[in-house]
Amino acid sequence: MITAAVLSVTGCTSTETTPPGPQNCPVTHPGRSGPSEIPEESLFGWDRSYGDGRLAVGGLWPDGVIDAGPDFIEKDGAIRMKFGWWRGSPGAFEITGRRLDGSAPPLRADIPDGYGDTGFQATGLYFPAEGCWEVTGRIGATRLVFVTYVMKTRQPR
Repeated sequence: MITAAVLSVTGCTSTETTPPGPQNCPVTHPGRSGPSEIPEESLFGWDRSYGDGRLAVGGLWPDGVIDAGPDFIEKDGAIRMKFGWWRGSPGAFEITGRRLDGSAPPLRADIPDGYGDTGFQATGLYFPAEGCWEVTGRIGATRLVFVTYVMKTRQPR
């Protein structure tokens, strides 16, 4: 009987490291409505946005937690998510990101051409690991920082 109990406990252990949960991540909560300076139809996720007329991001997840299902996981394990941004002034737009609760490669950002110098900009962000992430959008001296917790959906077995 002792052997059976040891086998049962051993079978439940895992070598995967789970990041600390979202309760320790200072997530950015989206507003219930978008910035008054931006027309609702001009920013994807306007009703879940953060920022102002100079720079804003739309489509933030409820409670600041991205819960990514299998369709959002890249072959390399990175978590892919789309975000809409509003750029109130022209200039080179860049996005950077870093994990706050552990080590990980930096965030990768896809900022496609074709959206003009101001207004809406679609982006794809690639989080290389689960955890608490600080994302910074920047145009010149104007910058916007938000924090989100990123996790892969836990499927029941």
